[in-house]
Amino acid sequence: MNAEYVVGAGSILSEGPVWWQGTLLLVDIERRKIHRWDPQTQKHEHWEFPHRLGFVIPSTLDDFVVGADAGLARVDLTSGRLTDWTRPAAEPDDHRFNDAKCDPAGRLWAGTLALSEAPELGTLYVVGPDAVPRPRVPKVTISNGLAWSPDGGTLYYIDSATRRVDAFDFDSATASLANRRMVIRFEDGLPDGMAIDQAGHLWVALWGGWKVACHDPWTGRRLAEIPLPVEAVTSCCFGNNDELWITTASRDLDAAGRAAQPLAGGVFRARVGIGGPPVVPFAG
Repeated sequence: MNAEYVVGAGSILSEGPVWWQGTLLLVDIERRKIHRWDPQTQKHEHWEFPHRLGFVIPSTLDDFVVGADAGLARVDLTSGRLTDWTRPAAEPDDHRFNDAKCDPAGRLWAGTLALSEAPELGTLYVVGPDAVPRPRVPKVTISNGLAWSPDGGTLYYIDSATRRVDAFDFDSATASLANRRMVIRFEDGLPDGMAIDQAGHLWVALWGGWKVACHDPWTGRRLAEIPLPVEAVTSCCFGNNDELWITTASRDLDAAGRAAQPLAGGVFRARVGIGGPPVVPFAG
């Protein structure tokens, strides 16, 4: 499968792509920006904020929830206004939120990491409309990709430092997790962001791996690869039809590395022959 470069080369840490209302939203964490790209009009907008932004998630209130350093905030992109919303009491200032998604019921699942990336200091939280972050997975090092199986009964989750995708039995009524087990192990890069297709296969961005890999989570078998001209591949999401949108980073490159990877930090698009479920907005 081939990927075409679209926009954004030179971004430091592009992450968290979300296809919403015909446009692609993503964050550049280190530059503290939200980007929006309209592939129909070729319009590229961005907003800059005072915090690192780990993710941007649409809500049913027509605003967006963002991970703003160690807290959560709401953003109105019409005005560009950011409003503090909630924060886990246990998260210190040298932590930040990283990846996030909403479950089929519209609850937000968002994980943290220490800025030093020291082991097992982060936590995966679930947040409902009451704005109370409740811990679900402790001792996380680099909280990353999330996806729910098509039947809603399984949560797939990545702590990048483990080099695994783990699965949990997911109870939607109580937002509880059980029976953690490894379903995929990686040796050719650190798993980062993740998307799931309509068949239940997982598309995993590989930091340091120059690719996105598609796996069958029932067998662990690799089904396909999308090579990229960038070493640090950060995340992916499905857009229209069979489009997979892919984000990358230039964060760790020196001058020679940037010269060798001029498209690092950019966004790519690949047609993968299958679509994915629409994004679930935060319900509240």
